[in-house]
Order: sequence, then structure tokens, then C-alpha cells
Amino acid sequence: MNVAITKMSSKGQVVIPTEMRAGINEGDKLLIIQNEGQLIMKKASKLDSNLKEDLEFAKKTGEAWKRIEEGKGIRMDFDDFIDEMKKW
Repeated sequence: MNVAITKMSSKGQVVIPTEMRAGINEGDKLLIIQNEGQLIMKKASKLDSNLKEDLEFAKKTGEAWKRIEEGKGIRMDFDDFIDEMKKW
């Protein structure tokens, strides 16, 4: 899994970092799911077989954020987080 940081322009445009653009071409449609402050992006052409899994992931992500907001999460610095994500 890759993790990157980007920002939105004053026109609402968001740059997808270079290292995450593999397989995405100019003009491709992207699905964006918003779930309680979280955004999940996926190529629209791959929706047919994985949409149910993506929606379930969005639900679980929302539930995880709710637990974090309730103080039930674990805090760690960025480097430790990246190291933990690489284990997945």
C-alpha cells in the first residue's frame, strides 16, 4: 500500500501524486466515496466486481474513525505509521 499527501487548489483540483498514477490515464473516470470526512478514490472502470468490497471498506473506515474520535485509537508518529502499514 502507498501513502502520500497532496492538497486541493482554490479551484477544487487535487493532484494525484506521480507514484500513484500508474494505470490512470487522462480522461479516465474516477469514483469518489465520501464517508464522514474520508475520501476513497477508485477508477470507475473497475467498479463492476469490487464496488461492494469498496463500500464495505468505506463503512469499516468510518467505524474506525468513530472509535478514534471516542479516544479508542492508538497514536503514533508518521514514520511508525508507515512502518506499520508496510507490515500489512
